[in-house]
Amino acid sequence: MKAIVVGGGIGGLAAAVSLRRVGWEVVVYERAASFGEIGAGVGVMPNALRALEWMGVADEVRRLGTPRVSGGVRSSDGRWLVHLPDVGQDRVVAMHRADLHGVLLRALPSEILVNDVEVTGADELDADLVVAADGIHSRLRAELLPGAPEPVYAGATAWRGVAPGPYDLPISQTLGPGREAGILPLGDGRICWYMAAVAPPQAPLDPLELFAGWHDPLPHLVASTPDVIRHDIYELPLLPTFVKGRVALLGDAAHAMTPYLGQGACMALEDAVTLAAVGGDLARYDALRRPRAQAVWKGSRMAGRFGIEVRSPVALALRNSAFRLLPHSVAVKGMTRFAAWRMPAEVHSNGSSPSVT
Repeated sequence: MKAIVVGGGIGGLAAAVSLRRVGWEVVVYERAASFGEIGAGVGVMPNALRALEWMGVADEVRRLGTPRVSGGVRSSDGRWLVHLPDVGQDRVVAMHRADLHGVLLRALPSEILVNDVEVTGADELDADLVVAADGIHSRLRAELLPGAPEPVYAGATAWRGVAPGPYDLPISQTLGPGREAGILPLGDGRICWYMAAVAPPQAPLDPLELFAGWHDPLPHLVASTPDVIRHDIYELPLLPTFVKGRVALLGDAAHAMTPYLGQGACMALEDAVTLAAVGGDLARYDALRRPRAQAVWKGSRMAGRFGIEVRSPVALALRNSAFRLLPHSVAVKGMTRFAAWRMPAEVHSNGSSPSVT
């Protein structure tokens, strides 16, 4: 059986690694002139790490990612709202997106990676299975589901970067009125950070001004970063299906979501191993992945409503007090709820799986 994967990002490469593991012949087409990944940090959650374990690359991910770290949620003045003294490496591995992409890229033979290819339609591809991993603005999705909704602005803009350091910091999220920030420490002392603010699209904003006065070292991280990436946050409204004919939508092409749970890349990794586990059975893939991914999509939206979208002083004080009063066990459960997904228990050489949950 032959599969063509359209898109050489994290989701596309993960699909190629997974399908090859169950015996598929795979080719990956990438529109760019070379295979690579831009961006800053990614938190590899336990659900994603389980998928990577099955792909056979989790050990390298752990080696490149951050060792055991503490973490939690803070207010803009630096006080802890929720503090987990040691979330442990089994809960999250922080790493640069380019490093995760590189792990997947090295797991594939170079001869199946074809760059500088523009795919405009599924009909031009000769394969038993086409995996549309071509991102939030997927051309294949537009062709397959002409009446489906297009991406919409999610109401906030974001900045990301990698500060050179060295720093010794915990993983943390900081919440303020209409703004939030996050820190992902890398093992070499660098810090992947992001900042986001409720704003109109393409608003002329300066993160140094927006986050002035926030706790250290957030302003310094921005000031010391040579290349800051700015992008407006878009999401893809819920689709009626992730499949059509012999084509499966995967990753952001299927369920691009807001970043407030940090599960975007993790969902793509889940998609990849599930597609392989069901042996390319697209009806089964859709039945398993669409409810799961769309539940996380909704959860991320809800996290935004109780996080970045809180702006009034009264609502802010109530939200922060509620966080501080949370029992430790409830806080852990809330933070790990969407990471509880379990990947297929067994995948046979013919691609069948006795259980996918």
